Amino acid sequence: METLYMACLVSGILIALVSIIFGDWLGAALDGVLDLMSFDGLPWLQPMTIVGGITVFGGAGLLLERYTALTAAVVIIISLLIAIAVGAAVFFLYVRPMENSENSIAYSIAELSGKLGEVLVPIPSAGYGEVMIKAGAGVTNQIAASFDGEPIAEGAKVVVVEVKEGTLYVSEVSLP
Repeated sequence: METLYMACLVSGILIALVSIIFGDWLGAALDGVLDLMSFDGLPWLQPMTIVGGITVFGGAGLLLERYTALTAAVVIIISLLIAIAVGAAVFFLYVRPMENSENSIAYSIAELSGKLGEVLVPIPSAGYGEVMIKAGAGVTNQIAASFDGEPIAEGAKVVVVEVKEGTLYVSEVSLP
């Protein structure tokens, strides 16, 4: 059994090292062949949790076999339980938060309706100016016109009332 534990430990360490050092290069060279390791239906079966669990299984089994007087079956069961616990911890403490932390800078101009912004170029009563609006993970500058037909000065705070034909129609708001 010691050979199995050592094989799991060493292979897990090697897979981790190869993926850290050559991961992006291998992914590009193999053109996504390794994507089959991600199981879309089962989010907890990520390569990181699987390889981490195998590595911990090997390490725990090796330590338990060498330093305890437990039987082989008990060592396997305890090693499996430790591997499952560590795999779950990796998933819930690292993989899942990283998946949820992805920010996108993408936005649709239609989503800007109701957003607050600031006038960069003054908006005349019957013309166009420019506003800066926070969108996605950044800010965007957009062409704007007055919704009320009133001129709006540079630096004024505005709200986007409607979006029509690529132009934001805004009204001035007075915020405290």
